Amino acid sequence: MQKLGLIAGGGNLPVEIAQHCEQSGRPFFIVRLKGFSGPDIARYPGADIGLAELGKCFKALKRAGCKAVTLVGTVDRPDFKSLTPDLRGLMALPSVIAAARKGDDALLRALVGEFEKEGFSVEGAHEVMGDLTLPVGALGRVTPNAQQMADVERALKVARAVGELDVGQGAVVCEGLVLAVEAQEGTDAMLRRVAELPRNLRGAPDAPRGVLAKAPKPIQETRIDLPTIGLNTIHRAAQAGLAGVAGQAGGLLVLDRDAVIELANELGLFVVGVEPSTAP
Repeated sequence: MQKLGLIAGGGNLPVEIAQHCEQSGRPFFIVRLKGFSGPDIARYPGADIGLAELGKCFKALKRAGCKAVTLVGTVDRPDFKSLTPDLRGLMALPSVIAAARKGDDALLRALVGEFEKEGFSVEGAHEVMGDLTLPVGALGRVTPNAQQMADVERALKVARAVGELDVGQGAVVCEGLVLAVEAQEGTDAMLRRVAELPRNLRGAPDAPRGVLAKAPKPIQETRIDLPTIGLNTIHRAAQAGLAGVAGQAGGLLVLDRDAVIELANELGLFVVGVEPSTAP
C-alpha cells in the first residue's frame, strides 16, 4: 500500500480521506494548502504549503516517502498575478496559465501532469475511498416518482451539455423547465438563485417540485474535481423548494453519507443515482 500524499483544500472531504486512511492503516502525509485547508485537518502529520510552491510541495512529499497523491477539497480559482511561486512553481506557471485559459478541467489536467512529471501516481478520492460515490437508486427512504425522474433525466442532460463546454457540473429543472445551470459561482450560489425565483416557476418547502442534478463533465479528469454533494447541498435544495437531488452513479461524491441520508429523510427529499449508461 503506497504512502499517500493528500493535497488538502477546504471542506470536509480531506478530513474524510484522512480518517479513512487512519482506519484502513494506509500511511499518509498532508499538504495543507495555505488559505484553503480547514482547521480540522491540522492535527494530521503534514506541512503548510502555498498554492504555487510546487518545489516545496514535491520535496515535502518525497521526504515523507509518498509515492501517490490525491488532490481533494475546495480551492478557488487563483488570481495568478497574486501568486508567489517558488522556482519549480515558476517553471510550471506559463503552461498552467495557458491551460487555465481553456477552462477549469484543462487547468486541473495541467496540475495533475506536474505531479506525474515528478514520478507520483495520482489517485482519485473515489479510488482511495471506494464508498464515496453515489450508487444506483435511492439512498434514503424517499424515491422519485415518474415526473420527478423525467426532471432528473432532463437535468442530467443539461448538466452534461454545459459540462461539455467546461462550464459547470449541475443544473436545476422543474417540471421540464430549466431553472438554472451551474457555472463559476458553484452549486450553493446556483441554488440560492433558484430560491429567489418566482414561486410559480419553482417548488416550495411545503410543496416541493424540481430537482438538482450533477454529473461529471464529459471531458472530466475524473481523478480530481468529481462533482460533490453534502449536507449543505441538501439544505440548499430544500430551501429552494426542490423535491430531490440526483447524480450520475459512480460519478458523484457524497460527503458525510450517513448524515446526508438522515437529513434527506427528515426533509422528505430524495437522493438518487442514475446508471451512467442511461444518463442522457
